[in-house]
Amino acid sequence: MSATIFKHEFRMHLRSVLIWSAGIAALLLLYLSLFPSFAEQAELVNEMMANFPKELLMAFGMTDINLASVLGYFSFTFLFAQICLAVQAAHYGFGLVSVEEREMTADFLLTRPVTRTQILTSKLLAVLLNLLVTDAILWACSLLFLTLFNGGQDYERGTLLLLLFSVVIFQLFFLTVGVAISLLVRRVRSVTPYAMALAFGMYMLSAFSDLLGESKLELLTPFKHFSATQIVRDSAYDLPLVMISVVVIVVSVVASYILYLRRDIPSVT
Repeated sequence: MSATIFKHEFRMHLRSVLIWSAGIAALLLLYLSLFPSFAEQAELVNEMMANFPKELLMAFGMTDINLASVLGYFSFTFLFAQICLAVQAAHYGFGLVSVEEREMTADFLLTRPVTRTQILTSKLLAVLLNLLVTDAILWACSLLFLTLFNGGQDYERGTLLLLLFSVVIFQLFFLTVGVAISLLVRRVRSVTPYAMALAFGMYMLSAFSDLLGESKLELLTPFKHFSATQIVRDSAYDLPLVMISVVVIVVSVVASYILYLRRDIPSVT
């Protein structure tokens, strides 16, 4: 690993990390601050949910959710946080090695006394630390806001921690898949469309798996591997689905190293 590249990569994303973290924190604050009102009208909330179209509830993973309970309500809010986390991780993944090629500085980097393996390792570890900073802020804000806005309800701390810690593997999925895809295409001219397509594509697969009742689609998307409603309902991970995410992460990392070592890097000349 190159300490210089690691520090540069970490600092380069730090402002973005703070912006993403602030946005997710604001989202959680907005939704969770409304929970005391929901808790006071629990019966009305459940009646309202019963009148919603079944297809809409299935699309948002709300068929087995109780919005009158604090963790049930949080699991609904957490879905929107997951979408933001997926876009962030995918954005970092697609830009990890493509930024030098796009800005025509890759040949300068590769002429330094470091190997391609060291470059990719340094970049991956730096971005992983960036994501962990976001996750830590998410954990702290979730615990704080649930303490402030729990409506006087108690909740199972262990279940909450399972839900919060799931974001590490969840983001690693999008990060590593993004890196691998960026190395499969000739050049990533703009990172945002790729990141949005991957994140929302995986979310739509999750929604369609519920709408169509097609369990095979669950195998493809981490939104199902780490379903907030399932974790809250069962107080446990669905380990076979979680292992699919782990396998995809490992395969993506290995493929990224192979592709990067063999990649023909364009130069300015």
